[in-house]
Amino acid sequence: MDFAFDARTEELRGKLLAFMDEYVYPAEAVEHEQRAQLASPWETPAIFGELKAEARRQGLWNLFLPDSEYGAGLTNLQYAPLAEITGRSPHLAPAALNCAAPDTGNMEVLTQFGDEQQKKQWLEPLLAGEIRSAFAMTEPEVASSDATNITTLIERDGDDYVITGRKWYISGAMNPDCKIFIVMGKTDPEGPDVRRQQSMVLVPRDTPGLDVRRAMQVYGYGDHSHGGHAEVFFDHVRVPVSNLIGEEGGGFGIAQARLGPGRIHHCMRLIGMAERAIELMCRRAVSRTAFGKPLAQQGVVQNWIADARVAVEQLRLLVLKTAWMMDTVGNRGAHTEIQAIKIATPRTVVDILDKAVQLHGAGGVSQDFPLAELWAAARTLKLADGPDEVHQRSLAHREIKKYA
Repeated sequence: MDFAFDARTEELRGKLLAFMDEYVYPAEAVEHEQRAQLASPWETPAIFGELKAEARRQGLWNLFLPDSEYGAGLTNLQYAPLAEITGRSPHLAPAALNCAAPDTGNMEVLTQFGDEQQKKQWLEPLLAGEIRSAFAMTEPEVASSDATNITTLIERDGDDYVITGRKWYISGAMNPDCKIFIVMGKTDPEGPDVRRQQSMVLVPRDTPGLDVRRAMQVYGYGDHSHGGHAEVFFDHVRVPVSNLIGEEGGGFGIAQARLGPGRIHHCMRLIGMAERAIELMCRRAVSRTAFGKPLAQQGVVQNWIADARVAVEQLRLLVLKTAWMMDTVGNRGAHTEIQAIKIATPRTVVDILDKAVQLHGAGGVSQDFPLAELWAAARTLKLADGPDEVHQRSLAHREIKKYA
């Protein structure tokens, strides 16, 4: 493995770092000010449109898609350092570059499994940043960490599917620009293979019976810039059979294909969040004095900063190795590494952010610094895309199997 970034990655890193300094960081305060003036907190402030237009003008657009027909054609290894940079401002930068979840995963699904009509109707406006989307899988009534548990029904009725069920924490669904849902449910609930019972269908937001009921908070945050996490009811929602993605019974496999890149993208951005936390810790440490000397000279603070630097360097190498393996042997071949970064990265970054909050005192839990919101986002990722314990169970099973 070559530890140096190639020429194209370095070029994009330089452009993106300049874009962050010139446009994104100054826009953070603007976004809060504009949102406070909106009639609804879920409307999109104008600053997002300005950032997207500038990013697209600079060629910093759809960087996550390895398919050059639809995206920048970057490998996972090339995209990793770019996603890390956007993680330093996770509520603004990914959306500005059209690289924000859940749209990224949904675009990947449509790219790999959508038919030509589905691509034209939904993928093209998503690629252009004209609409947003949501992915509806998690349910409140079952342990959704095991996706075979989902109970939402997708029943065939002539040339239509009829969808009935309840979902929650459906990311992005509160955003009025969210125009399409990818819904996972059971088309064959009694099928002998529990991993072939599920299918995915496209459901336009304005379909009768689809009710975005309420926003779910995450540690008290509404995550307005992201589009929230909604509770959604499907009351006999009817869509044509042509809205099926792939084949009946293929939903579980599509979900797994979607989650692999999603997990590494989250980990890439988490490293950027940790880097911003370290920067804030260092700035705070040299600017504050307690008990007669700067915080930077307090032993415990030095330990926090040193441990954070060591941890981030370890995580980055593991994430880069995983990206390289996904590029060379595929997602299935990198299964162990994907699970390893999903376990290690949120856990470590939560600890770094916790130390940064502690160093900032009352300011650390306030809205005047990004740390509390970053902590909430990082802590949530110990659950999102599969709880840590599920990945630990699977990873341990494969390790033990070598010796059984």
